[in-house]
Amino acid sequence: MTNEIFKPSKEILKRANISHKTYEEMYARSIEEPESFWGEMAERLDWFEKPTKIKNTKFTSPVSIKWYEDGVLNACYNCVDRHLPEKENSTAIIWEGNDPNESRKISYGELKDEVCRLANALKSRGVKKGDRVAIYMPMIPEAVYAMLACARIGAVHSVVFGGFSPEALKGRIPDEDAKVLKAATAAGTVCLGKTHQTEFAFSGLGINPNTATPPNRLMPGHAPGGSSSGAAA
Repeated sequence: MTNEIFKPSKEILKRANISHKTYEEMYARSIEEPESFWGEMAERLDWFEKPTKIKNTKFTSPVSIKWYEDGVLNACYNCVDRHLPEKENSTAIIWEGNDPNESRKISYGELKDEVCRLANALKSRGVKKGDRVAIYMPMIPEAVYAMLACARIGAVHSVVFGGFSPEALKGRIPDEDAKVLKAATAAGTVCLGKTHQTEFAFSGLGINPNTATPPNRLMPGHAPGGSSSGAAA
């Protein structure tokens, strides 16, 4: 491993949103004046109810750490909706597959459409606020849709690394009492209720999505081994 340091060019520094000096000043203030600093940072988000309690922490037993505890927001709204309609055609996600020739750019408009489709599909399966949804998928845009869809309707998502074995998945589903398992097959992504989750986990990825009836089949996808990491734009 090399210890060589590559410093950014002047052009890159000119386009940066923050300088190193400003970062150091902001960091120092976050330590010295956490209430006022994080109160200002909260203004960067869209709230349904703005928080009046910024920091409420106690590090002695019993430990209690709460931030913005009386504020109400939706993470999906902040990631997607607030950028619309101004950035409807701007790129929200850049995804690169294992094959260098395979890549996708998803706009904010497309992202909202896909997230809303999946959120409605989850609701049609009886998923509601507080329910758990297990996500067993590779690093593809559909996994992002699934996480945002859960946040949109108030469900709790639990991501199981797509490289884990079916046995590992089988052990996690009961622990979290997942109402739905969102997974990927070579033919696309599927959404399974409790009656099919254990069968899926036992049989690995051998499930035949063609035998599933809507709304089990949701959208085209990629085989778990056929994709790689993505990056937010």
